[in-house]
Amino acid sequence: MAGEGGVAAAAQADRQGPMIVSVGQVSFLLTYLWALGLYFYSLALHQKRTTRALSKAHLSDVQLPEFDSASKGGESTPLVSPEGRGSDSAPEHAVHSSQKLGFFQDAASSGLIKCVLLDQQALLDAKDTLQAIVEFGTIMVWFFLCDRTDLLPASEKHYERDVFLFIFLVLTIVAFGYSLQPVRTTLLLNRPQTEEWKGWMQVLFLLYHYFEAREAYNAIRIFIAGYVWMTGFGNFSYYYRTGDFGIGRFCQMMWRLNFMVFFTCVVLQNEYMLYYICPMHTLFTIMVYGALALAPQLNKSHPWLWAKILGCLVTVLVFWDIKSVFYALWTPFDFLMGYTDPRKSDNDRLHEWYFRSSLDRFIWVYGMACAMLHPYASKALTAIDEMPPPRRWTVRAAVVAATCAVFAVYYRSIYVLPKIEYNKVHAYTSWIPLTCWMIVRNMTPALRTWSMRLYGWLGCITLETYLSQFHIWLRSSVPNGQARWGTPKFLLTIIPGYPLLNFAACTAMYVFVSHRLFLLTLVLKDAAVPHDNNRVLARNLVLMGLMLVVCTTMGFVLHSTGLLWLASR
Repeated sequence: MAGEGGVAAAAQADRQGPMIVSVGQVSFLLTYLWALGLYFYSLALHQKRTTRALSKAHLSDVQLPEFDSASKGGESTPLVSPEGRGSDSAPEHAVHSSQKLGFFQDAASSGLIKCVLLDQQALLDAKDTLQAIVEFGTIMVWFFLCDRTDLLPASEKHYERDVFLFIFLVLTIVAFGYSLQPVRTTLLLNRPQTEEWKGWMQVLFLLYHYFEAREAYNAIRIFIAGYVWMTGFGNFSYYYRTGDFGIGRFCQMMWRLNFMVFFTCVVLQNEYMLYYICPMHTLFTIMVYGALALAPQLNKSHPWLWAKILGCLVTVLVFWDIKSVFYALWTPFDFLMGYTDPRKSDNDRLHEWYFRSSLDRFIWVYGMACAMLHPYASKALTAIDEMPPPRRWTVRAAVVAATCAVFAVYYRSIYVLPKIEYNKVHAYTSWIPLTCWMIVRNMTPALRTWSMRLYGWLGCITLETYLSQFHIWLRSSVPNGQARWGTPKFLLTIIPGYPLLNFAACTAMYVFVSHRLFLLTLVLKDAAVPHDNNRVLARNLVLMGLMLVVCTTMGFVLHSTGLLWLASR
């Protein structure tokens, strides 16, 4: 394409001079190389052990006789019992003493410290975890190469409504034709259905960014509200049903929401607010947790639960609708929530956080209310299902007709508003299209018990696809690079001159990497953040914090001495 040279020049111009490696990037590189060395060492140990075991097995089969342990005057005791518990004859005091270890002794005996000290057995045991760390680090390096170097060229965005809709419709037809499957329950808003919902919304959200489909802006705002609604609905349902307010589960949620974005910010020198979905979901998850974890014995009383939901609503009104209160609360956290667009150096650093979070400030509370009303809505649908056929279809038709009428009024009076005018009313009206969709999608048992697994699968990796899109599907070229419409202004290009083939190739790579990141995040979460062992959790958090301090200090020293200064030219 004739314009590709100009796009490359524009991407280089955005970088404006030498690219200096930050302290965080040096620290990441040190950690990555350290993990890589440990992983290769563990592979060598594993290969050595496997070779030795095969040699012993061969010799045993050929020439070694069996010895009667009784002839030696006693029975031999295996080091590990068939159940994997170890020898039954192990001294009882050893078990109790291990439970009474002090913190420092406990830390010294942890797998992390043993790996640092090159303990061979610990390295063998941690081989899979080390592999996950190395793979995750390699993907972060790939992010950097795609988005901050000229390894792969960039191209311009081009929007055609026909192509935009065609891609989505073809994917939907494939999903409906080849991945439609029944679920085990007719429950209203069951898990496969909500995953499917997230999946098709995410596809449209990503296509909106890829093609810069500005005319779909209002729809995308509704989709984001749908994600935030699920935060309130899903977390409230879980805590209300299980009463699991353990710190382990809470930390696992925080890990899931922030682990990948933390390293992405470090490697690419981006600010947290560039990925506003993560802090927004984190905040609203904490608020739902706080509401139900506070005086949990009151959660058995519906009046008290409604009082808590009302308290959340009042909190929103105070902290968002009174702007001075919002700024007073968040100004001390400017280092975390502040954002400076490199193309708008004079803007308010907290403006982006205030704007993004205020758009969906009410919908998570509505999600909590929907979770409270869920049993009653389920009973109402069941009652309709059990009506005689003529009456059943009449009632369903009336409900659907009323829902469509409400949506039509919403569409004509609100949805068609221009962007700025729409944003003013979005926080107060986004619940209307979401409720209409939920009613229509769950009106019959067949609609509730069938879902498209392809979209459900994509719905499971929405966080990873959201974060990855900016760096291995799109390109911003500079730290905090963000175009006027909130997305990088370039496309990653693998096949220059063939935009649709390039779209297919980049998308295949991008979705594969996103799925791997999803799996790696879960593997590392299970290794680092136990659900039911607060002692191990506290130990791991302290050790990871110390590791962060050590690596950052080493990175600072190397960075200060100028040993790892890099320039793009």
